[in-house]
Amino acid sequence: MNCCGVDIAASLHAYGCLPSSTLAVYCLSDRTLLFHPSARFASASVSGIPGSSMSLLTHVLAGLLGMGSWVCINGLFVELPLIVTQIPEGWYLPSYLSILIQMANIGPLFVTLMHRFRPGALDETAVIYVIISLGALASFLLAFFWKETVVVAGVPRSVALLVLSFFLSTVDCTSSVTFLPFMMRLKPQYLTTYFVGEGVSGLLPALVALIQGVGLVQCNNVTQMINDSGLVSVSYELQPFYQPANFSAEVFFFFISAMMLVCLGAFVLLNYHPAVAWDRPNGRYPNGVPEKDEVARGKRTEQRPMIKRADGNPRSSFGTGVYSWIQVLYIFVILAWVNGLTNSVLPSVQSYSCLPYGITAYHLSATMAAVSNPLACFIAMFYRTRSLVLLGVLTFLGTGIAVYILGMAVLSPCPLLVNDKAGTVVIVGAWVIFILTLSYVKVLIGVILRDEGHSALVWCGAVVQLGSLIGAVTMFPLVSVYNFFASGNPCSRDCV
Repeated sequence: MNCCGVDIAASLHAYGCLPSSTLAVYCLSDRTLLFHPSARFASASVSGIPGSSMSLLTHVLAGLLGMGSWVCINGLFVELPLIVTQIPEGWYLPSYLSILIQMANIGPLFVTLMHRFRPGALDETAVIYVIISLGALASFLLAFFWKETVVVAGVPRSVALLVLSFFLSTVDCTSSVTFLPFMMRLKPQYLTTYFVGEGVSGLLPALVALIQGVGLVQCNNVTQMINDSGLVSVSYELQPFYQPANFSAEVFFFFISAMMLVCLGAFVLLNYHPAVAWDRPNGRYPNGVPEKDEVARGKRTEQRPMIKRADGNPRSSFGTGVYSWIQVLYIFVILAWVNGLTNSVLPSVQSYSCLPYGITAYHLSATMAAVSNPLACFIAMFYRTRSLVLLGVLTFLGTGIAVYILGMAVLSPCPLLVNDKAGTVVIVGAWVIFILTLSYVKVLIGVILRDEGHSALVWCGAVVQLGSLIGAVTMFPLVSVYNFFASGNPCSRDCV
């Protein structure tokens, strides 16, 4: 794998195949990837193991490490259709998770600040051991406590679920700024395998959730006795009873915990297996700490400004320098807008847009949307373009679909075609096309900004984080404070 291949894989990772709540910090810490010199490839054997076998083992371990990068949060989101019907937060839960993910950026922020102000002081290997172990433990505990509630201010709350979700978010966010620097200790060809594994971290939980399915909703007539000033009256109400899925949420969380343990085992072998040691470039980052002169070179590289004048005209100073101020602003506005929609705004109301059509519609929307993200990255591997016009057209298309989804959420619990099977098909298709289109837009912007240099990635990270943060802060009060969106009863006949 040449350096160009590594850059392409990193572009797909950073701008389309990664939950962008942490892309800001990831971009800020991407120096080692961009300026990693080509390593010499050695062909030899260690302890009698052929070079091809060593290479295969290292590829497998790198993929398994990447698989553990975002599997916790990806798994939690595809499991929401089974969770929201059984906890007090109900349809509010996706909005809570969007805020928790933003708060979890304290982990990667700490790591990034340590690299910036105390280079070499933080042992990345120890940090990775901690976060992978924490992810495995939190997922394991989630299987036991996700339904447990605590009364807070007179209202039952799923405190354990929210606290453990915060830990899982911190684990996955921090992995973005620790796993990649560790991978730079290996030869460049293993980086692509790592990104493949990272794509599996979203794809595999979605496929398992599809196999899990969701139980059917059975509406039972419940008799209620009402005592009003000594007068007893009887009322009858249809209440939903959810049949169990093919396997429970507990089993699913055990599966996620097992994936994290596999990731932990792969990381141990990447550190200590003698065959893997041969795949490390000679003299590259001894003990995982860059040399002082290399850190200094990185700092000098970072000092390049984002935009300057070229030939008397406002141009970007990176790459070809062909983009004007207006074009750069155009790219970053689209980047903030797209990430705000995909990372915060629409996920906050997914339950309101889908659950009126039934739990199956919600389940399919969550799982198929998770599959759409790596699919967009796969498409971008074969068709990449830097057309700013295409960016605008696709963004307009994705925004139009987002408006439809938001409209259905506003109309909840009685959106269009609520009692028609066509409504389910339309809302699931809308979610799939929405994620597929805007994920592809993020990949294309990644291709453009990688050509523009490291400082462009720094600005990229800030803009992505800003868009996600604005989206989360905007939607949380609308959903959870002002109750702008209304939940419904799947057995209600109000929409007939």
